[in-house]
Amino acid sequence: MNHSHQEHESPPRFWSTRYAAGLVVIGGSAAYFLLTEHLAHVVAVLPYLLLLACPLMHVFMHGGHGGHDHHNPNKEIEAGKADPRKPGDPS
Repeated sequence: MNHSHQEHESPPRFWSTRYAAGLVVIGGSAAYFLLTEHLAHVVAVLPYLLLLACPLMHVFMHGGHGGHDHHNPNKEIEAGKADPRKPGDPS
């Protein structure tokens, strides 16, 4: 017998199984009936969901700014990167 131990068949991913298809169909039909039966409630809540989205976007979408090291203006002046004069000061 020729047993090849190098080629292992991995189990199929969940989303390519028949259980996933059934879950999508049942979930889709449940979402459809909930939306059609409770449309007035959903529409009444939409403005609040929009207001809730603003702080959630600030929390979750501002992560890529880098290291918020709270710029010290004195450090920039000492390094010669900033002009020590304030706007409106005479030259």
